[in-house]
Formats: sequence, structure tokens, C-alpha cells
Amino acid sequence: MFQTDLLKGRTILITGGGTGLGRAMALRFAELGASLFLVGRREDPLKQTTRDIIAKGARAAWFSADIRDFAAVEKLLDAAEKEFGRPFGGIDTLVNNAAGNFIARTEKLSPNAFNAVVGIVLHGAFHCTLALGRRWIAAKQPGTVLNIVTTYADANCGSGFVVPSACAKAGVLAMTRSLAVEWARHHIRLNAIAPGPFPTEGAFSRLVPSKELEERARNHHPMKRFGRPEELANLAAYLVSEQAGYVNGECVVIDGGEWINGAGEFNHFTDMSDADWDAMEAARKK
Repeated sequence: MFQTDLLKGRTILITGGGTGLGRAMALRFAELGASLFLVGRREDPLKQTTRDIIAKGARAAWFSADIRDFAAVEKLLDAAEKEFGRPFGGIDTLVNNAAGNFIARTEKLSPNAFNAVVGIVLHGAFHCTLALGRRWIAAKQPGTVLNIVTTYADANCGSGFVVPSACAKAGVLAMTRSLAVEWARHHIRLNAIAPGPFPTEGAFSRLVPSKELEERARNHHPMKRFGRPEELANLAAYLVSEQAGYVNGECVVIDGGEWINGAGEFNHFTDMSDADWDAMEAARKK
């Protein structure tokens, strides 16, 4: 389905690129011919993923930075340009993947806890998008931005017990749609992916901290399974490729139908037994 040279000649910056879905995307992009620049706060995962990409025969480098600090973002872009060349030979794609999240009763949250999540997710994504977008526009270079949000980022949704994440991801989605219009004239596309449950070591340890909760979540899912990282990585590869050149300002949900399962008032009837259905249908005929 994917040509092996689909992303040949592309250079992609991924925040949170050392672990989880960021790592999965980085490895897949490398298989399709891209060069990777990985950014995160922890050096060891960045180094390991960079080594794994190079082992596949692709080019990769990494930089440790806190993207909550705009000055740090400018420094990491300077480092990327030294590694891969300046515009028209440098970074042409940004994937805002870095995130933070945890389950909490909102009345128990501290302002610092709220700010930590919003700082990484919303401020970090904005800092990277603004800093790189300015450089693309100044150089008259086309660009592509892919933001990783979540199903509850939609304005009509939200979610209890993850209020900092819901606020931050909703902001990223609004930024995606707003800049898709504003920057289209500069040949810069922005899209988003809204993943459902994808097991990753960092996220699941905080959001689904026990086997019991994991099993409950799986049983609630209409497909009775979680997403596989390669499934999201393939979607991301398509959206950043030229094959999706007319896709702009879109948010693609990849959750196996979980979100719409929760939206329908009677969707929980999938758990009913045949005997329950027989009784219901008999009652209807009375």
C-alpha cells in the first residue's frame, strides 16, 4: 500500500519522538525514506530510537529540549538546521506529539499540575509550530504540520478526570484548524490525528494503571481491542505525504469506533445477551 520512497527527501521533526507513538511514527517514516530529527526531554530514549533509525539505513539525529520554553525551541531548530541544512534542505514537516496526561479528580488538582500538562501539550505545540512556521514563511518554503490530539479534544466532547489534557488538546485542535486557513496561502498544511486507546508504556501506566481497568476498557471497546502503534504510524505517514496534499484542517479519528460508541444512547446494548433480546422483542410485540 505504501511505496518505499513515499517520504524520500523529507526531513521530519517529531516532538516526544523517543518513545511510544512518537517512536512508532519515527521508525515508520524512516522505512518510507524520511530523515528524522527527534526532540524530547529524556536523552536515553532519543539516543536509542536514533540508533534504531540509523540501523535501518536512514538518517536521524536528536536534541534534548523542553518545548515549554520558546527559546529552547529556537535552539533546537538551529541545531536541526546545522544537522540537515537550512530551509529548502532542512526540516519540512513537524509532528507535534509530545504530551502529558494523568487521571485525577479535578477538585484535587493543583494549578501547577494543570500548567504542566497545558505547558507541554498546548504551549509546546504552539511554540514549535510558530517557530518553524516563521522560518518556512520567511524562506517561502512549503511545510506540513501534524498534531496528535485526542478524541475528547472536539469542542462537543471533553472528558471528566483529564481536564488539563482536554483543555490543552482542544486548544491544539483549534490551532490546527485556524492555521490551516491562515497559512494555506504559504503552502503550509496542518492536520491532526485523534487517537483512541493505544497502549504505550508512559500513557497507560498513568491512565490505565491496573490490569482490571485495562480489561474493563477493552471490554467496553466495540472492537474489543486497543490500537496498534503501526496503525497510527501508517495514518500519519499518509497525512504528511504528498498523497494527502489536498487534506488541510482535518482531524482524523483512529479509535476503532470507541468515540461514537460512547456517543450513542443505546450503544451499550451490544452487551445484551440473546435472551435479553428475545425478551425485549417479545415485549415489543405485545
